Amino acid sequence: MAALPIPALHASHGGCWLRDADSTRTVSKGGAVMAAADTPLLILNAPLVATRLGYPDLSGLDLLELFAFVHPARFVVPTPKGLAHALDLPEPGADAEVPQLLQQAAGALLETCESEEWLEREGAWTALQSLVRMRWPWATLLTGRIAKPQRAERWLFSRLPEWEESPDHPQPRQVFLDKDAVLHRLEDLTGSGAEQRPGQRAYAADATYAFEPREKSGNPRLLLAQAGTGIGKTLGYLAPASLWSNEAGGTVWVSTYTKALQRQLRQESRRAWPERRSDGSRPVVVRKGRENYLCLLNLEDALQGGFAGRAAILAQLVARWAAYSRDGDMIGGDLPGWLGTLFRQRGITSLTDRRGECVYAGCPHYRKCFIERASRASAGADLVIANHALVMVNAARGRDVAARPTRIVFDEGHHVFDAADSTFAAALSGTETIELRRWVIGPEKASRGRRRGLSARLADIVSYDEAGSKAITAARAAAEALPGDSWMQRIVEGAPWGPLEELLAAVRATVYARDESGGQEAGYGLETEAAGLDGAFIEIAQAAREALADLRQPLIRLGVRLEALLEDPPDWLDGTGRARLEGARHSLSWRIDTLAGWEALLERLGGPADPEYVDWLAVDRSEAREYDIGIHRRWLDPMKPFAKVVLEPAHGVIMTSATLRDGDDWGKAIARSGAEHIGVMPHLTAQDSPFDYAAQAEVLIVTDVPRGDIPSLAAAYARLIEASGGGALGLFTAIRRLRAVHGRIADRLARAGLPLYAQHVDPIDTGTLVDIFRDDPAASLLGTDALRDGVDVPGHSLRLVVMEQVPWPRPSILHRARRLAGGGGSYDDTIIRARLAQAFGRLIRSKDDHGHFVVLSSAFPSRLLSAFPEGTPIRRISLEEALQRVAAHASGESDHEGENARPLF
Repeated sequence: MAALPIPALHASHGGCWLRDADSTRTVSKGGAVMAAADTPLLILNAPLVATRLGYPDLSGLDLLELFAFVHPARFVVPTPKGLAHALDLPEPGADAEVPQLLQQAAGALLETCESEEWLEREGAWTALQSLVRMRWPWATLLTGRIAKPQRAERWLFSRLPEWEESPDHPQPRQVFLDKDAVLHRLEDLTGSGAEQRPGQRAYAADATYAFEPREKSGNPRLLLAQAGTGIGKTLGYLAPASLWSNEAGGTVWVSTYTKALQRQLRQESRRAWPERRSDGSRPVVVRKGRENYLCLLNLEDALQGGFAGRAAILAQLVARWAAYSRDGDMIGGDLPGWLGTLFRQRGITSLTDRRGECVYAGCPHYRKCFIERASRASAGADLVIANHALVMVNAARGRDVAARPTRIVFDEGHHVFDAADSTFAAALSGTETIELRRWVIGPEKASRGRRRGLSARLADIVSYDEAGSKAITAARAAAEALPGDSWMQRIVEGAPWGPLEELLAAVRATVYARDESGGQEAGYGLETEAAGLDGAFIEIAQAAREALADLRQPLIRLGVRLEALLEDPPDWLDGTGRARLEGARHSLSWRIDTLAGWEALLERLGGPADPEYVDWLAVDRSEAREYDIGIHRRWLDPMKPFAKVVLEPAHGVIMTSATLRDGDDWGKAIARSGAEHIGVMPHLTAQDSPFDYAAQAEVLIVTDVPRGDIPSLAAAYARLIEASGGGALGLFTAIRRLRAVHGRIADRLARAGLPLYAQHVDPIDTGTLVDIFRDDPAASLLGTDALRDGVDVPGHSLRLVVMEQVPWPRPSILHRARRLAGGGGSYDDTIIRARLAQAFGRLIRSKDDHGHFVVLSSAFPSRLLSAFPEGTPIRRISLEEALQRVAAHASGESDHEGENARPLF
């Protein structure tokens, strides 16, 4: 293998290195910028290098782009070490060796294109011809290395397989699972040589409860299962689930909150089910919301000129991926999470269906659609792996009532409340209303993209059905009253147009008038109660409500007309048109319900408050920039609609988590399950973690880092990471403090060979940041709530968790209302203990893990200490003492009974 003799640049927080043909030298940031401006350089992850250099216009020959072209749908950690491992090259021992690696990696990838054994050759030559016209930097180097095929390559849309229709599946048989058979099944899944875990066996036996026939309609068999870390709950519930699916012929849905657990579940499920059945179908299907999947019609438009500049290059690389993708999942699937961030635009999201504009059977790619394929595959699957939001949305407004899940396992069950809170919320905002306008009207003025209004999506109705055409025309005229492009600018300038923009302007004025933050929250969202509003505001709100009603009425008429056409189809309505009308009717009902919710929200303004809801006005801001304005409504208890929509129709439900209950108290867990709203008493089970926390972990509460002192906070983080030798996960409750700490310590740590990555700083998606962190034991990662749970990094890569302070709930209007209804301070304590337990759960993931959990809090309330597993040593000590203990553990000299220890218990 010959290295590519093109200059290569590597930049980290520790410095910059530039390699020419045969020598590497250290350069300043200014020198690196000048070199990059003079000639295209080999680089790895251009946006990250640009951030390191402070040079946003950086461009060059990015190895990640070349990797995505040569090996689409193949995983690589986007670091020098990850690239070396993916290409079987020597791992660089220091930053100075990275430029040479980049040259070697480029040579290896280019040589692959000339190899007869290149598995992803098909389609490459055709894609390259387009990329040459787009002046992709790699195109000239690839030309001549990729031979023109003897026969013309099939276009992507002709290569993708078509899904096939299947008959309706019968209802599951009513079966009773024998617990001994379940335990035998568990032994099969864990393997004959696996360690016997009594807690896992007890858990699996208890889980059979949810798979027995229910005794009464509307009363599911509900199991709340506390499973401490290390119990092995995944195989614990897959054992009865797989046995029931086999004997009953039904489908079990396992719902998660995080993509990380979805990936883990997919791996674990391979123990219970083969990749494919004898007929070629998949027994296990991963399902997500349609906004996660590639829309082939959007991609076709992008390839045919809908995207320009760098975005057009992205479309070509996505097309390469689509031909090799397992399921077309762009968010957390086999599309590299880093690909979209290389192009600094919302290109990835533009290739999905986020606006609900799908034309279903009217799409020329309908029979090959990834979304439709996943939907049909899930109907006949034994196991469907989904997320909480999809399960709830599918139950609330799924197109096929018969296909809604009846046996559900909610893993990460402590998040069901939060997911329900979002699913059953209402938000009348500028962002939501302008999307509705675009859905009805379609493209306006010089806007680009595939947006199609009702007229375009229902062209046959417009052409052949007078009543339907009139309803569409009326809806389009009524939608003109909704906010249009540049709505925020008009409101800020005091020139709103139309009743809805006037309402949003009144909301903004009211929020600012009532703001009492004193500038402390400058740059972040503001809110105020939707109470005590004056007469002028109420009049504006009622005018907006009438405008929404004027839009809802023709949509209702259109829906009625579509139902009539489907019941008594005219001669011009063929099978394809019928399927398109059924899809349109489903979309209409969703938006009609949304409009009705908005009208109800506005109608109650000025009247008595509804005790079941919490309403407020808000201006959403990010870094001093306003991006949305709206009126919000949440259920005081979102488990009430959840219970009616999800639980009541189900036959068996398991909610399971390591942090389901608060200590030994089941009361709050039962209340947050929704069971009381349908009169069900859940079955309860709890299995404690098998880990020896007394020997494996320590909780250190550092008492001498002043709260609010950023320099002291940053210094504490740096010294703790240095003492640990990396492997630290730093958790923050505020993005501002995270960025401030990162900015102060990243260079210092890099010079010590300890890379530091951070959410909201590095231009890398969260999933990829965790992959990088997991791959490098010397690396550390700073993040916020998204990293507090759902991150599974067992082993030496995670040996220190640091929390900047006690994770107090944000004192929002919604939180205040729930706090008042939930018992005041005890409600807060329950939330905080759950957050602490979730964060602590990141530290010890296996029996061989050891580490420290550090909280930088001078006044950590003793009542919160029960959040940590019983037996875990907890000490209030100074930073210096904490550093000694962390360093001793890093050097292998840790002694939990050392002379510096002052245990609380």
